[in-house]
This record gives sequence, structure tokens and C-alpha cells, in this order.
Amino acid sequence: MRAHALAAEFPTATLDTPALEAARLLAERDLPGLILVDDAGLPITILPGTQVLRLAVPTYCREDPALARVVDEAHADLFLRQLGGRTVRECLPEQQRELPVADTQATVLELAALMARTRSPLVAIVDDGRLVGAVTLQALLDRALAL
Repeated sequence: MRAHALAAEFPTATLDTPALEAARLLAERDLPGLILVDDAGLPITILPGTQVLRLAVPTYCREDPALARVVDEAHADLFLRQLGGRTVRECLPEQQRELPVADTQATVLELAALMARTRSPLVAIVDDGRLVGAVTLQALLDRALAL
């Protein structure tokens, strides 16, 4: 099986997309992450949903989980408001890894290796200089386990 057979349309965002809008898109569509694209629509990186959470969760709670427990439930439920006027650009990790992008002829094993190597829950699929879709970890595992 090749990537073109597994690739599905996938929503994209830009570096200037509001982080709260990205969080809503992740939640509404039950996505593992988003493909961030440049002005030409080409992938520049993958933003895992966990990176959006990282921006929203207060630093003191990430560094000391016991402190998260002392925040009362009413305030704890509102942590995503921390995203406020922030953008997706601020969600990105400081160090960028290899870009999880493959062409339409990549095999399931190539896609799996790329996901594992880049720790990305999805791979952007590009054909002839344009984004054609993505392969998610779930789609890849569903296909691999069906064989």
C-alpha cells in the first residue's frame, strides 16, 4: 500500500492562526495535530495537539504536577483561556525536528518509520509540489493491522 491510497484531506493552519482556533479545530474534528502551511500552501511543520496544550497549561503545573492538583476545579476547567490572543507560532517547540512529509509513493513502512523518527502523529503527503492530504497514525495502524 502506498501513501496516496491512505492519504485523506486534512485541515491546515498557518503560523498566525490563533491558538484557540487551532484548539477548537483539533477538538471538533478529533485530530491528533495540524499541518502548518506557508503562503503557498506547502507544509512547514506538523503541530501535535500536545503542543497546543503545552502553551495553555501554566508552566508551574507542567513543572510540578502537584501544583495542578491545588487549583480548584472551577479554575482548572478554564485553563484553555490561557491561549487568549496567542498564535500557533507560539505553540511550536524551540527545536524543529525533521519535517514529517512524504510523497505519494511512500510505503506504509516508510510512513511508520517517519512517524516514529519524528514523533509525529501524522505525515503530510505532497505530490508535485502541492499538499494532497495526510496520513494519520490511526489510519496507518488500521491499515497495517488489517493485513
